Amino acid sequence: MNVFDVLESRGFIAQVTDRDAVRELLGKPGATFYIGFDPTADSLHVGHFLQLVVMAHMQRAGHRPIALLGTGTAMVGDPSGKTDMRRMLTQEQIQHNAECFRSQMARLVDFTDGRALMPDNAEWLLKLNYVEFLREIGSCFSVNRMLAAECFKSRLETGLSFLEFNYMPMQSYDFLHLFRTYGCRLQLGGDDQWSNILGGTELIRKKEGVDAFGLTFRLLTTSEGKKMGKTEKGAVWLDPEKTSPFDFYQYWRNIDDADVANCLRLLTFLPLEEIAELTDRKDESINQAKKVLAREVTALVHGAEKADEALRLAEDLFEKGGRSGSMPTTTLSEADLAKGVQLVDLLVATGLAPSKGEARRLVQQGGVFVNEAPAGDVARTVGTADLTGDEIVLRKGKKSWHRIVVG
Repeated sequence: MNVFDVLESRGFIAQVTDRDAVRELLGKPGATFYIGFDPTADSLHVGHFLQLVVMAHMQRAGHRPIALLGTGTAMVGDPSGKTDMRRMLTQEQIQHNAECFRSQMARLVDFTDGRALMPDNAEWLLKLNYVEFLREIGSCFSVNRMLAAECFKSRLETGLSFLEFNYMPMQSYDFLHLFRTYGCRLQLGGDDQWSNILGGTELIRKKEGVDAFGLTFRLLTTSEGKKMGKTEKGAVWLDPEKTSPFDFYQYWRNIDDADVANCLRLLTFLPLEEIAELTDRKDESINQAKKVLAREVTALVHGAEKADEALRLAEDLFEKGGRSGSMPTTTLSEADLAKGVQLVDLLVATGLAPSKGEARRLVQQGGVFVNEAPAGDVARTVGTADLTGDEIVLRKGKKSWHRIVVG
């Protein structure tokens, strides 16, 4: 089956420069395509994950991916989707972030023996002579057309720096360089990259006299159109040190019922028939589909072992009375428990509350439980009398648990 049809049937495709030509290009193995990743943080997030899934679909169909590390363009900053200028990063920070990206990308894309490439655009962008670049590349861009592009137009009221104005020609030059070096004729990206991608296809046409193509895929949004991948703690990262495998699992386990089918199609490799069967359910039975989604996505990012561990922990905590040998645990000495520990101090020490003030507020509002009994008084202490067997279980709200054991 043509991978274009696979992507279309799963709901990825948003816009394409020439549908028939791109479908023909992808109809037989061997096409080289690229997606750019600017390393502006030290981890990829779930929005990037969708792009890696697309890349994996393409590679499985016999095409060659280029995961372009934008260490050069990251020094300028893409204005797309931003209300103000991005924070300026040093070259050292950008290179560190790029190294983090490399290991995370290898989870889904096979870079062995040239099956996929990972060049770094600093290799050519930082060597450019600015006046020569303006004469050769800048002369191909109409300022009027650039200002009409959504990535720039949305910034005109809040302010667009000249630095950022250079981003589109630089990204377009990337496409031209990859065409000349690797025969790359197709750029993919999120739908917010449409204007930048068009700039690259036009530049190749003007400089090389051949057709190059662009295809964008839908951004990962809820059924209400809100971007996915944000929690109260911030972004949902692929780095387990920034978002633990358990928290990652729980994010997908707790999405709205209306978003389950779409996420299964976009973020897993399960057959569409299986997805239809899983999601043709109502009420409580949709929870099984959520479990499958959470387990599949967590396994792709963190491995099957971590995914199964997160699934077991979630079932223990939320389906089996909250007892689990895997739940977060703090050890207190017998002497401390004998004297009694202030509950407010314990909430901060276990990470259930960020500060004593927040801990007091949680207790006063009835959001803290000791062994499933409301904590009650902010002056409450936790001690030996609270032991149930060899443990005390604290709960904040409905979904945050912590176990205290004697050591």
